[in-house]
Amino acid sequence: MKAPVSQTARKTPSYVILTEASCDLTRELAERADVEIVPMSFTIDGRTYQHYADWRDLSFEDFYQKLQDGFVSVTAAVNMAELSNAMEKHLKAGQDILFLCFSSGLSSTRDACAMAAKELRAQYPERVIETVDTLSASIGQGLLVLLAGERRLAGDTLEQVRDFTIKTRLHIAHWFTVQDLMYLRRGGRLSMTSAAVGSILQIKPILSMDNEGRLITADKIRGRKAAIRALFKHMEDTALPDQKTVIIAHACCQEDAEVLKNLVRERFAPRDLFIVPQGPVIGSHTGPGFLALVFLASHR
Repeated sequence: MKAPVSQTARKTPSYVILTEASCDLTRELAERADVEIVPMSFTIDGRTYQHYADWRDLSFEDFYQKLQDGFVSVTAAVNMAELSNAMEKHLKAGQDILFLCFSSGLSSTRDACAMAAKELRAQYPERVIETVDTLSASIGQGLLVLLAGERRLAGDTLEQVRDFTIKTRLHIAHWFTVQDLMYLRRGGRLSMTSAAVGSILQIKPILSMDNEGRLITADKIRGRKAAIRALFKHMEDTALPDQKTVIIAHACCQEDAEVLKNLVRERFAPRDLFIVPQGPVIGSHTGPGFLALVFLASHR
């Protein structure tokens, strides 16, 4: 005799959530949320790699070692053909698509994704294809994708999850700091003089994302320990009271990430508190020593 089906059990909706590897979710977190991550390319030491959630092309350790050895990493947005291919296989399988895109304030991927979606809608008029600008980057984008995936698995429709991400995206607070200012100088965010003087004085910028999805310098702190405390202070000042999921990302500074994790756990006791490796898409521009804290906040 078959066991009765629970009245609360829900059938997984027939749509998929896609995003790019800029989200920095690990393979385990992507599988947990049942989301698909489109790889992104970067070139370093004369070779182009694809970044996947499992780091299969170039490991976390090897990537940051190359940066420390002096090689410059150049990143590239996902192009329209790559986005079309990633979406079309699901359309052919009869699935609708919700694509949560890397911030338009930092990348052209959002525009390419919108154009690819427009072309595919004409080819598959019976299918639904929605794209959302997350206005987020790195693990901030990852947190929004993770929350969206959880809602999909709980039975929300594509339209419900789309509306949730639009409503929630400006409540995803991103707080970052870096160890070596020269990576920001290479990216044009600091002058050579500012980077040199800042390095001598041990100035550590506190970076954030504004409401247009652009990276901004929010503060300048002297010393690494003070910078870590500043990240946590921003969380104390703006975090929503019920913190279910908090994510910390780091680039070769696991001990600092653990210090931050302990502060968050003691003060907020979130249901889930993850430490993840910082991927090469943002890591190319911030270097070893990058540390990020993302959470749900009253405002950015």
